[in-house]
Amino acid sequence: MALKHLTSSVFVFRRFTDGWRTGLIRHPRLHKMMIPGGHVEPEESAAEAALREVAEETGLAVTLVSPPAAPVPHGYRGRRVALPWWIAEYQVKPDNHLDVAHVHVDLLYVALADGTPPAAGAGLPGAVHPFGWYAAGDLPGLDMFDDARLLARLLLTGLTGGADGTDAAATAALVAGLRGTSDSP
Repeated sequence: MALKHLTSSVFVFRRFTDGWRTGLIRHPRLHKMMIPGGHVEPEESAAEAALREVAEETGLAVTLVSPPAAPVPHGYRGRRVALPWWIAEYQVKPDNHLDVAHVHVDLLYVALADGTPPAAGAGLPGAVHPFGWYAAGDLPGLDMFDDARLLARLLLTGLTGGADGTDAAATAALVAGLRGTSDSP
């Protein structure tokens, strides 16, 4: 039976004057462009880990974008935690958390970067990994995992088709991109 570790990763987006871009780090061990993310620590939720990993790896403050979800009934008292957009399992080689091959159960989030955007390609103070902003047209030329490239491209397509930077508009535009249309519902 494979050992499983919970991880959180985040597709980070920001609107620049010339359009939407996604933020990617260069992973120090895998030498690939990747979305920020990492292991969920025992004392945090997956959403808290997502925000922490983005801040540590990029120096950015982000706001998680809520995926479409069923409403919570009035009177429900449990503490709500931000939902991921997807959950995926990946076989991984030994890493700094476990010295044998194992499975990452990755909760994939979507976020918008807060504040005024720095110049495209500018390094950010506090980032522990090389980081850059990339437009959809940049993605085919990057050494990155195909699943991340596919989702980033479709999400960027949706944002280009109708997001104004608000959570509701971003959710609608992101879903439209995943459906293969840039028309906002």
